[in-house]
Amino acid sequence: SDIPEILKIVGQVPDAQVMQDLDASVRWVEQTGEGNVNLLGITGFCWGGRIVWLYAAHNPQLKAGVAWYGRLVGEKTDLTPQHPVDIAAKLHAPDLGLYGGADQGIPAETVEQMQTGLKAASKPAAASRIIVYPDTPHGFHADYRPSYRKKWANDGWNRLQVWFARNGLS
Repeated sequence: SDIPEILKIVGQVPDAQVMQDLDASVRWVEQTGEGNVNLLGITGFCWGGRIVWLYAAHNPQLKAGVAWYGRLVGEKTDLTPQHPVDIAAKLHAPDLGLYGGADQGIPAETVEQMQTGLKAASKPAAASRIIVYPDTPHGFHADYRPSYRKKWANDGWNRLQVWFARNGLS
């Protein structure tokens, strides 16, 4: 429940390690037969939403992703050398981005930057889409927070299911 404390921990993890951890998860699924890596999708919220975009550029096995209010631009550091806007044209799979129009942490101009980058890309990146829910704050799917917006959370979840099905993940 203490987001600033969580961010202190998460902020110390290099993107490269997160990509390696996700790759290790995929290998585990493949080795154990606990799932079908030919139907590989990813979704994430907030910090995880940013990771969805990055993983779509990292793993060519990915079929589709859904990013919920993931940061798109930021300071480049040794831990975070790239951000989604930097890799928009390099996506191996189409992503659906779900964003709040009143998100205080993700300015509308950064969402527009990402949309421009996606439109300028070739497929599959160009098949990506971003939905912006008007007057909606960050964390609108988190039903345990005051930012929760049931209407848009439900709409987003329905879009996620349609997106994954449309991209062969049903």
